[in-house]
Amino acid sequence: MNEGKLVFAQTMEYVPWRRFDTCVNRYNGDYKVHKFKCADLFRVMAFGQLTYCESLRGIVARLNAFKFKLYHMGIHCPITRSNLALANNTRDWRIFSDFAHILIGIAKPLYVNDEIAIDLDDTVYALDASTIDLCLSLFPWATFRKSKAAIKLHTMIDLRGNIPEFILITNGKVHDVNAMDFISYQPGAYYVMDRGYLDFGRLFKLTQSRAYFVIRAKSNTKFKRQYSRPVDKATGIQCDQIGHFEGTASLASYPESLRRVRYYDSKLKKRFVFLTNIMDLPARTIADIYKSRWQIELFFKWIKQHLHVKAFYGETANAVKSQIWIAICTYVLIAIIRKKLMLNRSLYEILQILTVSQFEKTPLLSLFSSFDYRTVTPADCNQLKLFDL
Repeated sequence: MNEGKLVFAQTMEYVPWRRFDTCVNRYNGDYKVHKFKCADLFRVMAFGQLTYCESLRGIVARLNAFKFKLYHMGIHCPITRSNLALANNTRDWRIFSDFAHILIGIAKPLYVNDEIAIDLDDTVYALDASTIDLCLSLFPWATFRKSKAAIKLHTMIDLRGNIPEFILITNGKVHDVNAMDFISYQPGAYYVMDRGYLDFGRLFKLTQSRAYFVIRAKSNTKFKRQYSRPVDKATGIQCDQIGHFEGTASLASYPESLRRVRYYDSKLKKRFVFLTNIMDLPARTIADIYKSRWQIELFFKWIKQHLHVKAFYGETANAVKSQIWIAICTYVLIAIIRKKLMLNRSLYEILQILTVSQFEKTPLLSLFSSFDYRTVTPADCNQLKLFDL
């Protein structure tokens, strides 16, 4: 008797499969494929992410231990390590990249009303990159150093919900600042970056897009002050100045005036210097905007700790990129489920619960409902008490 759907099948119901098929058809992903199509590959690889399997062999072993449940999970063909490895190496990674952006488009409106630490109505984005080290003998295409390979995950997240807005996967040799060439800036939005993105020409392009930036200055950045604004040093702000870059080349790349704010963090006992084109906000708000950039560091930490993106199932560039994009799909899918079920739990808690319950038939909402032992009413029975307290 069917007592309900498996937890994995319920999770996959939040996947817009028709739009996934559109991505598959765009790149002929199922051309001349009779078994183990792209949808099956996505389900199997998502299962590997949800259960944090260490290898393809581990995924196959776990799934084949419940062969009689594969059909109910939406997997309609036998799973072997060879066909899984072949599909992982040959199915175009752009299918999963495009689909990840579809899921991001679904998730963003769900988090649009979330509060952030800064009192701003406009969208705030944080841009950064994270390096994933690889073995040079196994991944020679991922050039980084003479004796080391790596890939770099360039990411921009929306601080409302920590949903990734932009992701670019390159080899480790590509400098962080090059990712700015692939970003379409949103007018009125705020972009927070570390000093590795200090490029005068690219920042001026951002300014021309009517967007705003807050970036940490380098120690050798030459800035010519035109005038200073009054500051309240009790807030940690040491100076608030208006000026422009000094030097012929720098001034040619960024010919407009900009603002320099110097802030002292009493907790870290460290001084920070920020450059920004925001002229109307208080200086302390500029410092708070930069502080919010730490959320993208937490995003990278979460992805690396709780999804399988540091060790890879395949050695080709296609396999590595496919695995990362499916991991991003899994992350965004969990974020979608959290909002649509209105769960008062963190993404970490949701993932941990899903990890150990993929083959259960508990409804998702019941699965995530909290259990409070203090409200449990003991059963009414005739059992006598041994001690009267």
